[in-house]
Amino acid sequence: MVNLVAVQMTSAPDVEENLAWLEQTLSQTKLLPESILVLPECFSFFGGRDKAQLALAESEVGEKVADKLKQLAQQYHCHIFAGTVPVKTQDPQRFSATCRCIDSKGEQVALYQKIHLFDVSVDDNTGSYRESASTLAGENVVVVTIDGVRVGVAVCYDVRFPGLFDAMGDIDVLVLPSAFTQKTGAAHWEMLIRARAIEKQCFVVAANQVGVHKNGRQTYGHSMIVSPWGDILSHITTQVGIIQVPVDIAKCEEIKQAMPVNQHRKFRSHFVQSS
Repeated sequence: MVNLVAVQMTSAPDVEENLAWLEQTLSQTKLLPESILVLPECFSFFGGRDKAQLALAESEVGEKVADKLKQLAQQYHCHIFAGTVPVKTQDPQRFSATCRCIDSKGEQVALYQKIHLFDVSVDDNTGSYRESASTLAGENVVVVTIDGVRVGVAVCYDVRFPGLFDAMGDIDVLVLPSAFTQKTGAAHWEMLIRARAIEKQCFVVAANQVGVHKNGRQTYGHSMIVSPWGDILSHITTQVGIIQVPVDIAKCEEIKQAMPVNQHRKFRSHFVQSS
């Protein structure tokens, strides 16, 4: 059995405030050892200016966040997929939106840089989103093996691009830190998550931001954990908090044996995979 955990937050443009909330919330939650815990996109800083995120990427704050995550992973004996944090790149004008993957020993085992950037127009308070103006897209597909469990990593807008998940190969769990907007979330969030679970025949842990943030951005919430058959195993709506479900990873293989869609697949992606 593996315990899958999603954390839903209304993050502020204040790193200390967000880390304090996370630490307090975990202290009030009974986690099973070796849980796979997923934080939302931009969990440590959200609702501020892009220039502020760039400044964070270039400061020592990022290392402070990483150290806190490593300490929490050791304290609660859990594997943390830490949403995204801004990380410095070779481009002085752009940072990478990076998910830190930290094991239960407090070791950083992988980094995933968000590949698909949210450059769209939405009929909401923000209107126009242009992530590429301040964010440098990643290029590598990341799959992490935890105690024999293969975990694919994607972030938010990535969920709309099935080729990315095809490139992951055989996985047991997909983690999806997100900050889905209210409008797009209401329209597509649940359908996309369940579709990825069904097509990959894996569990999906989708951790989202929720509420109205300091810059007026509205996020959808409705974090959920979904089975390889597409069933919603646990769900939180518009409040902050934690959901968790112990699952039997063997269910993935049972479904894959009964319905071997990967063997029947005719078209495949050619991304570079790292682990």
